[in-house]
Amino acid sequence: MSTNSVTPHHTGAWKLFTMASFAVAAAMMAGGIYFLEASFSAKGFYAMAAIMLVHTAITLTKTMRDSEEADRLINRVEDAKTEKLLMTMHRSDDL
Repeated sequence: MSTNSVTPHHTGAWKLFTMASFAVAAAMMAGGIYFLEASFSAKGFYAMAAIMLVHTAITLTKTMRDSEEADRLINRVEDAKTEKLLMTMHRSDDL
């Protein structure tokens, strides 16, 4: 079986950029809610909505990644079964 699977690796700069982007976006959202001229309950509603949006974005991303990884594993298992079958047929042809 060939093992030419490509595993994406992110650079340290990309990881730093994504973490910094998240931190800046969260700080801007928190600042916007804090300085919003609205009642405390409205600010609380916006804060809960922002937290829920972040949570669901993380959950969606994880679910999509897990689904893709499962598909990759299934494809590798199917490829291994096919290669084993072909090798068995090739050996029987040699006899």
